[in-house]
Amino acid sequence: MSQLPILVIKFGTASITQSNGEPDETIIANIARQVSELHSRYHIVIVSSGAVGAGKHFIKNYTGEIAERKAAAAIGNPLLLNIYSKYFSQYNIQIAQSLCERQHFGKREQFLQLKETYQELWNSGIIPIANENDVVSNRELRFSDNDELATLIATGFGAETLMICTSVGGLLDKEKKIIRKIESIDNQILGLVDNSKSALGSGGMASKLTFTKLATRMGIKVIIFGMKDQNGILDALNGGAGSEFLPQQANLSSRNKWLASGSVAVGTLQIDAGAVKALQKRSSLLAVGIKKVKGDFEAGEVVEITDGHGVMVGVARTKMSSGVLVANLSTQNFEVANANDIVLI
Repeated sequence: MSQLPILVIKFGTASITQSNGEPDETIIANIARQVSELHSRYHIVIVSSGAVGAGKHFIKNYTGEIAERKAAAAIGNPLLLNIYSKYFSQYNIQIAQSLCERQHFGKREQFLQLKETYQELWNSGIIPIANENDVVSNRELRFSDNDELATLIATGFGAETLMICTSVGGLLDKEKKIIRKIESIDNQILGLVDNSKSALGSGGMASKLTFTKLATRMGIKVIIFGMKDQNGILDALNGGAGSEFLPQQANLSSRNKWLASGSVAVGTLQIDAGAVKALQKRSSLLAVGIKKVKGDFEAGEVVEITDGHGVMVGVARTKMSSGVLVANLSTQNFEVANANDIVLI
């Protein structure tokens, strides 16, 4: 089978639900119709929220507490998938459920298994529908929202395009008109963000731009679009609607793309200006360039690297534990992370 480009499409809770939080079958039917037209041209992943909204009405005296949300998700996941299956089956397309946890991306072996599973589904013409496994995810290792999950799938799998659905249909300028094309996400673009978010979902435009910036840096085109028009997905993908964020030049290997976007950082190394310059020249990270060590980590785990102002400059897989590192901060030529295990952001 020929390798098709990968397309990831994310739908938040507000995009596919009614005002009371229950799934809007009209919207899901429209999604199935449009995605069916793209099915032969792409390997598609749908990232869909909405499980909690679908199940919360069955929880007595629901108040939104964590245990109640988990119970609602356990009820809502099969309900939501049944609705997707109902409408995709009209186009002879089988869908599959993929409940993801943060650790599936943090451990490369598990990530590769996930990738192989998706490839097997695609080989059989099946579309995986991904969502966070809210039933078991804990506070420390859960996704910030499904914008992050969609971005991790797109970057880790090497997607060509990531589409993120939003209720406003794109990034709005100061006159509330959609900006059609954005070459880079700078302070001017970030200044346009309205920090308010839907009462139904967990992420607003700020979240979407954060992960859009990461995806474009990994060479992925991102389109923020809406479903108010009958052909919202198709029009946005063809450049006729939504906001298109152009991909940046990226020459990272698939492993380093995973390291930069999918791994779980368990600590932070703050380095001095000299060490920053050395890393930019593709040198390894030495202990003498480290000013502060935060967090407890073991050899082989991933840490963030920040400069003297706390700005993240990259991630690295360390060669030793935090305890060994702290004991050797003044040791000359003590290699903390090899250049091959460092990805600058």
